[in-house]
Amino acid sequence: MSEKHDVGGVTTTGHVWDDDLGDFTNQPPKWWMLGLAASAIWVVVYWLYYPGIPFSMSGTHFKGLGGWTAIAEMEADKGVVDEVRGKYEAKLKDMTPAAILADSELTEYVTRSGKVLFGDNCAACHGTNGVGVVGKEGLFAPILNDDDWLYGGKIDDIHTTIQGGRQGMMMAHKDMLTDAEVDALANAVAAGTPTATPLFAEKGCIACHGEDGKGIQAMGSANLTDQVWRFDGSVEGIKYTILNGVNAGMPGTRVAVMPAFQGVKLSDAEIKKLAVYVYKFGGGQADEVAAAPAAEEAAPVEAAQ
Repeated sequence: MSEKHDVGGVTTTGHVWDDDLGDFTNQPPKWWMLGLAASAIWVVVYWLYYPGIPFSMSGTHFKGLGGWTAIAEMEADKGVVDEVRGKYEAKLKDMTPAAILADSELTEYVTRSGKVLFGDNCAACHGTNGVGVVGKEGLFAPILNDDDWLYGGKIDDIHTTIQGGRQGMMMAHKDMLTDAEVDALANAVAAGTPTATPLFAEKGCIACHGEDGKGIQAMGSANLTDQVWRFDGSVEGIKYTILNGVNAGMPGTRVAVMPAFQGVKLSDAEIKKLAVYVYKFGGGQADEVAAAPAAEEAAPVEAAQ
């Protein structure tokens, strides 16, 4: 029941306190009411245009009058990106990694897209920006931004490594050497002077590591003179490697395997992008890049292999 309020003569709902505080029946401003009505209409339109009304009995849902889906929107956005990338991707198809490096614009594109590929496929083992990941036995995977390469740091070497993988091998010598011989070899290697002991030649180490102990890249054998260690570089760590070998197919051997990415994990174009990205870390060997053919005259990758 409402009554006239003493102050201003405004109708109240009947709720009046202390004769000067009342619950008025004033209507909200017209703009507010229009906004409320517009909001209600918008809710109905939105609800009908987009999917989301469930039909619990049939296990389906209302598709929406607009036919919108998140997948369609994603594909439309992807189409815009693919259009921008298209001119670069078309050029990549028939180019060697060296030819890509000779094209500054294409190199910039490949380096940027290669960063994503590296993060998705390589960083878990080689670390962000190729800094390596150190485990309890040394590097979990080699550092990629220095100039020390087991299989070579030329752009084609890096491409071949990513493409086909690598799995070097060093036989276990636990049944071939005495304790004294292992100690002598380990100490010489730890000092960076493997040839200082006659045992290095006498026990056949030069067959894999070369007469100067600097390794043979064709075999992926380590340079034993540069103090760069794939595994534990302490005397004890080196002794363990000599005794148990690497990928020697026996319990306790060092394990060093890089999987092949061609055809299984990445496309040919993606492998080339990764090769250029790793090369651009700064540790690659640049002697053949200057002589690479211009991008417009690049031979197909298949012809270069």
